[in-house]
Amino acid sequence: MIKILFVCHGNICRSTMAEYVMKYLTDQAGLTSSFYIDSAATSCEEIGNPVHHGTRRKLKEVGISCGDHRARQMRREEYNKFDYIIGMDSWNIRNINHIIGNHDPEHKVYKLLNFTDRKGEDIADPWYTGNFDDTYRDVKEGCEALLKDCLLRL
Repeated sequence: MIKILFVCHGNICRSTMAEYVMKYLTDQAGLTSSFYIDSAATSCEEIGNPVHHGTRRKLKEVGISCGDHRARQMRREEYNKFDYIIGMDSWNIRNINHIIGNHDPEHKVYKLLNFTDRKGEDIADPWYTGNFDDTYRDVKEGCEALLKDCLLRL
């Protein structure tokens, strides 16, 4: 089983979107039982809050449910639980590394777009941009590329 943790600042926009897009993609490929997919925040600002209405609206528009997700914060011990820890931008990566003790010996920490031809690029935070369409496009591109990478491990 491949275990993936998507991480952003608050766990109400981008990481949640990535979690549910990836669950949708694995389900469509008949691979649900081969994956464990979750998401978390680097901050504690939104803990317990539901998915942002813009993320919920965009996912609903494309036929993806995000259920009753509630934001939570990433914990240090999760480094050992997951095969991939995927941040959405450079600040997320910096904060993930801080949470895990600035030590990634198994090279599990990546930015989502590093699996695409757009290595190094950030996924813009729609909390600030208000553009959930662009965020969805980037998240979907990243998740599709990540899924291809994961299939090499199965």
